[in-house]
Amino acid sequence: MSLLRTAARASVAARAVGRVQRRQQAAWAAQDAGHAAAAPVASPSPAAPSGGSQALIDQLAQLGQLRDAGVLTAEEFDAQKQRLLA
Repeated sequence: MSLLRTAARASVAARAVGRVQRRQQAAWAAQDAGHAAAAPVASPSPAAPSGGSQALIDQLAQLGQLRDAGVLTAEEFDAQKQRLLA
């Protein structure tokens, strides 16, 4: 019986580690995207408004995916969305 209990605990632990790793990867990807996109968003070029709007749409989509994946809370999502739209 203890062998089954140990196997069950190992399975639960492996799933927990997997969830944590996925959350960390998503958070790191969001940080990288934020750092890479910070320069174009901070100083948009007036000559190319369509490219800037597409980048904004892409960033909002990424934020939505992070919220849906549970990486961001609704409050964090709203704060980041307002920062992007400002």
